[in-house]
Amino acid sequence: MKINYINNKISDASCCLINSSSRILIIGTSGSGKTSFAELICKRHNLHNIELDSLFWKANWIESGNEEFRNNIKEEMRDKTGYVINGNYNKVKDITCGNCDTIIWLDYSRFIVMYRVIKRTFIRVFTKEILWQGNIETFKKSFLSKDSIIIWAWKTYSIRKKQYLNLLNTNPYNNNQFIIIRNPRMIYKLII
Repeated sequence: MKINYINNKISDASCCLINSSSRILIIGTSGSGKTSFAELICKRHNLHNIELDSLFWKANWIESGNEEFRNNIKEEMRDKTGYVINGNYNKVKDITCGNCDTIIWLDYSRFIVMYRVIKRTFIRVFTKEILWQGNIETFKKSFLSKDSIIIWAWKTYSIRKKQYLNLLNTNPYNNNQFIIIRNPRMIYKLII
């Protein structure tokens, strides 16, 4: 497996092979920017975008059952030459990691991640942005609930980091390349 670290201005992303037949999984803690980055890569390389949150969440924040979620993902991947999957769902790693040639890890500092998730949540609550299946983040759920995405991002940051390091070190799905981006400004090196 080829490992590329892209973390500063002198990092060379030309060795990262991404094209219209790439099968990519973007991972990172909640709020790291997976969805936005996936949209950029899909647009640049004409790839199909598979956003796991949109396949998992039903109306009124009801979770999909495990089999339903797995089937939704498989259906989105079916007959696609290239795609970008974005999201962190360990229960479907065999489908996501197992069907990708490239994994891109947005490995940002906790400070950057927390800044982004708080900012994004404020914007979504204030603008009443409609998310998957008509769901809307509320102030109460986002800031005053034990299920708050902000608390979730804080609590899972270290756990995710360990999981991704283990994925990198063991490569259980025989992925061809693992790209680690440690500076958000460097994502543009992969899409130009």
